[in-house]
Amino acid sequence: MKLNSSLVWLRRDLRVFDHAALSQALQNSALVHCVFIYDSTILAGLPRRDRRVDFIHASIAEVAQELRQLGGHLIVRHADPATEIPALAAELGVDAVYCNHDYEPQAIARDDAVGRALQADGRRFFSCKDQVVFEKSEVLSQTGGVFSVYTPYKNAWLKKLEADPSVLAPWQVEPYAAHLAPPPPGDAALPTLAELGFEPSNLAELKIPTGMSGAAALFEDFLPRLAGYKQARDFPAVKGPSYLSMHLRFGTLSVRHLVRTVLDLTARGAGGEGAAVWLAELIWREFYAMILFHNPHVVGGAYKPAYDAIQWETGPEADELFATWCEGRTGYPLVDAAMAQLNRTGYMHNRLRMVSACFLIKDLGIDWRRGEAYFALHLNDFDLASNNGGWQWASSSGCDAQPYFRIFNPVTQSEKFDSEGKFIRRYLPALKDLGDKEIHAPWLVPRMLPLDYPEPIVMHDEARKRTLERYAVVKKI
Repeated sequence: MKLNSSLVWLRRDLRVFDHAALSQALQNSALVHCVFIYDSTILAGLPRRDRRVDFIHASIAEVAQELRQLGGHLIVRHADPATEIPALAAELGVDAVYCNHDYEPQAIARDDAVGRALQADGRRFFSCKDQVVFEKSEVLSQTGGVFSVYTPYKNAWLKKLEADPSVLAPWQVEPYAAHLAPPPPGDAALPTLAELGFEPSNLAELKIPTGMSGAAALFEDFLPRLAGYKQARDFPAVKGPSYLSMHLRFGTLSVRHLVRTVLDLTARGAGGEGAAVWLAELIWREFYAMILFHNPHVVGGAYKPAYDAIQWETGPEADELFATWCEGRTGYPLVDAAMAQLNRTGYMHNRLRMVSACFLIKDLGIDWRRGEAYFALHLNDFDLASNNGGWQWASSSGCDAQPYFRIFNPVTQSEKFDSEGKFIRRYLPALKDLGDKEIHAPWLVPRMLPLDYPEPIVMHDEARKRTLERYAVVKKI
């Protein structure tokens, strides 16, 4: 197939290397235009200072610069892509539009609408696999069923990769760059944040690396720490994670490159125990993407529908409890420090995501969907599949979730994973003078003067009993 011209629609794949849609368009077309659309239907619901918009804005500037160096250019619009993509395709007179798959229900509906509009105009629509190694129904059980438990999925994923390592081959762009459409005369400048209706966030202050170069730098920084990842990943005061989740979310790096690198290090005996554990985390990401694709009802409902029968706390008192959790005023230092980290930086350590979610659900009795929505608004790396999967895991309503009777004790979690209180002191300066043992449960510390820190809003042992009663409706599942 050879097309006269095509349009590549960038979405959550903000890079110009190892890019499936761009590579395939360049190989199959004489001329290729590229576009990114700031989706007005999404941006309208965001706060005016949003780190994610800031991140995208900086990353798009780097994409535009890289395309220009290759001889092409990037068209940038602020509109509803469902109507703008067909309109732009008509304006450019292209034969086809290329993009990479998105697995979220709303995105699938949007892409279906775009595809129908393009077909009505006599144009073609091609969608490619790019943000995961294996997608949709590529990893199935031996009986052809969809997995609902992670470990057998992971084993089947690894077996499939071993059988066909070619899936990790990079999608080349530079060898075909001559097919990029050159910049038009008077090529328009990229829109500013202000023109998009936004203000600068604290992204720069937090020194969060952006774009392809930022992703590459973070990965290079992580590789020397990869071998120790298994031990370091659970401790929020330690530099253990890769910090690549935001880059994976927006596609400023290639997951194929990550997996190739890890497997190469493992083959050379340089990955240590951490390499397999980190690869398993990447597979979790694909597991949740697969679950969302096959079970779109998890958006707004429990993976196990029977769990929707649970009666959560409601009314003004529940609203106050929820606000207290959001603001990090629960009286449990590890939970409050975690929420402070999220509110100030847009990042939360994975161990703390589990602890804070479990506290909201099983100590406060608040519907997991309220916490899921709060994380969705504040997380820099918000991904619907992973965020939903994590919250359903914590609430015991999801696939392969923790048992309903497994209820994290926020004090023992603090003592185990922040034993010296380093993380707590970083985000809760009011507790900085407490000892390493005292800091995990400051209400137990006798004081001559009141501590500028709230008392616990619930007592864990009592809350645990209420949770077991609340979950009695599903205990036979």
